[in-house]
Amino acid sequence: MPLAEAVALHARERPHAPAFRMEGRVFTFGELAAEAGGIFAAVQRSAAEVSERSILSGRARLVSLETGNHPLFPAAFIAATAAGHCAALIDPHLPEIARQRMKERLRPEVVIRAEGDLLRIDVPSAGHSRLLQGAAGPSPAVRAGNGGEPFLVVFTSGTTGEPKAIIRNRRSWRVSLETGKGFFRLGSETTTYAPGPLAHGLTLYALAETMTAGAEFVGARHFEADQSLATIAAFRAKRLVLVPTMLRRLCERAARSPLTSIRQITIAGAKLTPADREAARVAFPNAQVTEYYGASELGFISVSQAMDRHTPTAVGKAFPGVHLAILGENGDRVPAGEAGMIFVESELVSEGYIAGGDGAGFRRHGKRATVGDLGFLDEDGTLHLIGRAGGMVVSGGNNIYPSEVESVILGAGGVNAVFVFDLDHPDLGSELAAVVEPGGGFDRAALEAHLAAALPRYKHPRKIWLCRNMPMTASGKLAAGELRRWIAEENTALERLA
Repeated sequence: MPLAEAVALHARERPHAPAFRMEGRVFTFGELAAEAGGIFAAVQRSAAEVSERSILSGRARLVSLETGNHPLFPAAFIAATAAGHCAALIDPHLPEIARQRMKERLRPEVVIRAEGDLLRIDVPSAGHSRLLQGAAGPSPAVRAGNGGEPFLVVFTSGTTGEPKAIIRNRRSWRVSLETGKGFFRLGSETTTYAPGPLAHGLTLYALAETMTAGAEFVGARHFEADQSLATIAAFRAKRLVLVPTMLRRLCERAARSPLTSIRQITIAGAKLTPADREAARVAFPNAQVTEYYGASELGFISVSQAMDRHTPTAVGKAFPGVHLAILGENGDRVPAGEAGMIFVESELVSEGYIAGGDGAGFRRHGKRATVGDLGFLDEDGTLHLIGRAGGMVVSGGNNIYPSEVESVILGAGGVNAVFVFDLDHPDLGSELAAVVEPGGGFDRAALEAHLAAALPRYKHPRKIWLCRNMPMTASGKLAAGELRRWIAEENTALERLA
């Protein structure tokens, strides 16, 4: 069911049920539908002033949504993705110059941005701007769009570092939401807490699937572990949607006071270690942990639950409706256990890049699509991820995938987070380096012994730094660029270990 239709249905049947909550502000389904209708009407009025079309060339009206984690985000998102509209999500935490480049490439007809507790609508081509004060009277109904229309543009980092714009049509998300509702067993009672940025795929999708199911979504302006635990306890959340670094920081603080309301924890963005799973069992004893591997361009790819294999490379089995294939350089399938490029065939795949992709990443091979990740399939269908697209390091003629080394280091115990990368080397070409955030029980000798047992010597990082508090991006992932800068500047936040 489309999000606009689902919210309208819940507003009719359960108008006073809470739909969205963020740090002191709560919207019922009735209030959310009314707010969305008011914003939808304002966008329609603003569209009459547009004098220049977007990059979509009339396929849909492109609305840039730059509110960040604002209490009015859900209403604005519904309005910006309604009939005839396509939302381009731009994270306001990005540098202004980066956001400006995005808009120059996309040329949105309408821009919605936050201004204090309210929203402002701009029409760039006309030079008009107005503050939305709320509907003066009854709001019009928000119409759902057609399945083949583009409705969402999100950004992902390209191999050059320039964000790439990915476009999706409505049908791919409708199929995904319908499949996910049954798979994740979401109902109106599944109160979900997801503190990540709503401009990014993991949290945005959690918002959409929670509201489509008629449940309450609880968000946060920013992730902070102690505040998050207090929020989870106060609203008796039943489901968490997180990246691993967030889970680790929650588990550290909740270990002595377990939270029993949580029944489900959904993880994406990176792999969990056995230590992570044990910590989650202690902190959230009633929760089932589900990890999924996916990509913004491809949607869900594979999913791993408690009964599945949890080796350093295993990422579960194909998500329902997804067909996996490992292809060699000639485009043919390779035998089970042999590595190649991971291709997927499903209705969840995006339309690809618009506004100048960098020529790498997403591509199609017949009905199948890939983002260039490398892996292999076991005889039982378990997918193993051994290298992310563009991530291979060549050191002394040896091919090394940092993701494999990161998985091994995380499995050593006493490690909260790790970033493995390459540095220029005059003889080897590149040398492997690592920054480790130590946790309780970290032991240097144990780490060295673990590396020696798990990896050949050429895959060991030649330089290692400790960082007691790794910098994170707004999405809760490690800020790789910041760490590289710290190393170049010899920042005192880093302690040289090897």
